[in-house]
Amino acid sequence: MGIFSEIFSWWGGNTWGTRLTIARQGRYVGSDSFGNRYYEQLKGVGPEGPLGRLRRWVTYTDLAEPSKVPPEWHGWLHYTVDVPPTEEAYTPKPWQKPHRPNMTGTPEAYRPAGSILGTGQRPRATGDYKPWRPE
Repeated sequence: MGIFSEIFSWWGGNTWGTRLTIARQGRYVGSDSFGNRYYEQLKGVGPEGPLGRLRRWVTYTDLAEPSKVPPEWHGWLHYTVDVPPTEEAYTPKPWQKPHRPNMTGTPEAYRPAGSILGTGQRPRATGDYKPWRPE
């Protein structure tokens, strides 16, 4: 990443201000399979005010894309669970698939049969559709 984009663009990753905030106020908690790093506020009162919860945040490896946060870290970020995934021994169920970010706009996006960008033929109408006609 170039120095100018690192200074001026917040969407391209961590800026110098973010790094300074992390160094002064953050405690590293863990990282996920995408390389995103998760932090918690060292001391003070976070966004929950009188509840006394510490602020939690994530820094992304590349573009700031919230759909790249796996479900277990999403729960921790939003105070659904108190223990970060790095401190618990969770094993996924056999029916659970690995997390995938939102693939819209990429070649791996879902395209149903018959769509403009998809392959295959659109299924024929079943005859239960009646168009509206003004009287």
